Amino acid sequence: MDRDGVLNIDRPDSVKSPGDFELLPRAGEAVARLNQAGIKVAVVTNQSIVGRGIISRDMLTRIHETMQGELARAGARIDTLLVAPDAPGGHSERRKPAPGMLREALTHFSAPAGESPMIGDALRDLEAAAALGCPRILVRTGKGAATQAGGLPASVLPVAVCEDLWDAVDSILRKRP
Repeated sequence: MDRDGVLNIDRPDSVKSPGDFELLPRAGEAVARLNQAGIKVAVVTNQSIVGRGIISRDMLTRIHETMQGELARAGARIDTLLVAPDAPGGHSERRKPAPGMLREALTHFSAPAGESPMIGDALRDLEAAAALGCPRILVRTGKGAATQAGGLPASVLPVAVCEDLWDAVDSILRKRP
């Protein structure tokens, strides 16, 4: 899953410190439900705020420690966290919409792409998932409602649309045998 707009509030001025990080309602509990179902959870997040020199890698680490702490309070955990700190405009294979981070997560878990849904709120999340054949779920939190309203290109379809991470997890768990 993506981070900003899926797990936490996507601030217009970015999450620049641990104090700026705030989980979305029911997000921690949704991740806990995945954990309890034995589903591995990977967060794949572009963080150009590092590449643009706005925050340091150390600050990003502190933000992610806060994220893990808030998730732990909800009984949840992230199994792997992958970050593309590149500034926009670079040609990184890891920065979404490129599929590099998703490929790394799939390899890390030896997971088949076709059985590994990607949950995101932006077109670039869906594009990265489509490039590998991962099922795509768009949440309407964060940039999601605007992404949906802007129309989804045929290249990323089909896309399941859910109100938030909790609803996306419901959708995933309903499809399990």
